[in-house]
Amino acid sequence: MKKVIAILVLALSFTLNSNAQNNMMKDKAVKTIALEQTPGEFTEKGLTVSEGSYVFKISNHAGVDVGFVLVPKGKDASKPENHIQTAYVTNVVKDGKVESSKQTNLTKGEYIYFCPLNKTPQYTLTVH
Repeated sequence: MKKVIAILVLALSFTLNSNAQNNMMKDKAVKTIALEQTPGEFTEKGLTVSEGSYVFKISNHAGVDVGFVLVPKGKDASKPENHIQTAYVTNVVKDGKVESSKQTNLTKGEYIYFCPLNKTPQYTLTVH
């Protein structure tokens, strides 16, 4: 009887741990931030998101090749060493196409995003 109870306790423990891990994974799901570029600008002039993991999807309607740069606010955006490299799109975004970044973890604070190829203004991304 003791063995049966031990097995039941062990099985219940695995079930509870599995459910807890699944709930944690749902909370840490990767979200998508979709941005559209047109000639000389992003259509999204600023964003506010919650802390978490994101993939940036950049769609190009600018008529030229575009890219994407994300920098913590207060850092010199002209210096590549200050760029958050996981936020770079994995390929230059050709006209009419969409490209994505790698998973990027955003913590609370402010960031600047812009395109260095299709010279856009620098916009603010706020993470709370």
